[in-house]
Amino acid sequence: MAGRRKYDDGCAVAHGLDLIGERWALLVVRELLLGPKRFTDLRAGLPGASADMLTQRLRELTEAGVVRRRKLPPPAGSWVYELTAWGAELEPIVTQLGRWSSRSPTLRRDAEIGADSLVLSLRALFDPKAAEGFDAVVALGLGEGRFRVQIADGRLEIARGQAERADATIETDPGTLSALLYGDLPLAEALQAGGLLLDDPRGLAERFLRLFPLPEPAALPDRS
Repeated sequence: MAGRRKYDDGCAVAHGLDLIGERWALLVVRELLLGPKRFTDLRAGLPGASADMLTQRLRELTEAGVVRRRKLPPPAGSWVYELTAWGAELEPIVTQLGRWSSRSPTLRRDAEIGADSLVLSLRALFDPKAAEGFDAVVALGLGEGRFRVQIADGRLEIARGQAERADATIETDPGTLSALLYGDLPLAEALQAGGLLLDDPRGLAERFLRLFPLPEPAALPDRS
């Protein structure tokens, strides 16, 4: 990371920002929290980052020991980026940052959001009390993304990939799911419009969508 400006401060917080504080760096970490990704998949999740910028951040994060590159075994054989064990320890930091910033009165609820970002918001906003007595595996399809969401004993687990023997399947797009979770889009309206497909024999989806309430917005300072 030669040539980068640093804080030159002995504080561990300052050093942490030296490692992951550059533009796009922490969002690269966010994109890898649910598992390895190819460079093209990272670019798809970070459309605002140029290829050169993403390459630079990946190089810096690799040098810092946060990310590593490896080749998948045959038959895939492609190169992927993934978090190191130390890099994966950033998960609660990213999750808590998401929860903290979700209280911002200026957060745009109508802005575009990626599949991984939306799925990680489930971790940030999951309410264990609301999930009491709710035990289910939900197969979540967001465009080409597939996720397995399991809720049991008041705990939430999310993994990328197909869910075997799911109790309910939700197929939609990130914008529709975001509106269902955090906006005012009724389930029936989304179904009628065709933006949502459900395979839900036990009627679990409606309650599932209520397990991720938004926290109270922070108050803006009184400028009167």
